Amino acid sequence: MRLIRFGALGKEKPGIESNGKRYSTEAFGEDYTEAFLESDGINRLKTWLEKHQSALPEVAATERWGSPIARPSKIVCIGLNYADHARETKAEIPKEPIIFFKSTTALVGPNDPVVIPRGSTKLDWEVELAVIIGKKATYVSEESALEYVAGYALHNDYSERAFQIERGGQWVKGKSCDTFAPLGPWLATPDSMPDINHLRLWLTVNGKTFQDGNTNNLIFNIPFLVHYVSQFMTLLPGDVISTGTPAGVGLGFNPPIYLKEGDVVALGIDGLGTSSQVVTAG
Repeated sequence: MRLIRFGALGKEKPGIESNGKRYSTEAFGEDYTEAFLESDGINRLKTWLEKHQSALPEVAATERWGSPIARPSKIVCIGLNYADHARETKAEIPKEPIIFFKSTTALVGPNDPVVIPRGSTKLDWEVELAVIIGKKATYVSEESALEYVAGYALHNDYSERAFQIERGGQWVKGKSCDTFAPLGPWLATPDSMPDINHLRLWLTVNGKTFQDGNTNNLIFNIPFLVHYVSQFMTLLPGDVISTGTPAGVGLGFNPPIYLKEGDVVALGIDGLGTSSQVVTAG
């Protein structure tokens, strides 16, 4: 099953994607929130759809795609989780996952513009596989970790490298600007996904391919990441773990390549669709 949300920013409505079309599930009566996931909402929605899917109204093609989940309690990101990306940034291969946060106010829809923040000079891209937590997770084992996953989504972990690297403190400064977390187009439940350990992920800028990787090159795989993060904090339903990016970010080139107004960034992951953002002046 593929969960979507659609409509104006801040007024999104719930739906599903099926066979290339979008359908509203407003009649089910619940948005895709922490409370929905916490109360076994995905299975309840599946049961409801068995009776009602044929009568669902189709969503107009002109309707905006929203984030497939309402604002989560936190967006947890994993740094340098592909060896080729660590090498291109001249960083050591991590011995344990590097954890940082991205503000939830950065969350937007998959095709919303990315806005250049004030004072920005080094706006960069990062295609990533996002894991959406389905139930409260504290000190979970690696063996049981996937039981806590509601699904997966496409994420572009936009980064302002000057803010991130040159302004002191932690990476969160360069990761949390408004529009820096386009998520979607949908949340794919685990039963609708191909093998998560062998997913191609790619990103282009103005039609030129910069990133073309595969999750089989993750340093720390998804069950381990869910287990690991849960040792340090309680993960709540709807929380996002963004699992890292492969080589090909702008920072890794010599000289570096950064985004400018008018650039078009497109990205995709097997089973998770595609998204596209136009770089817009703030």
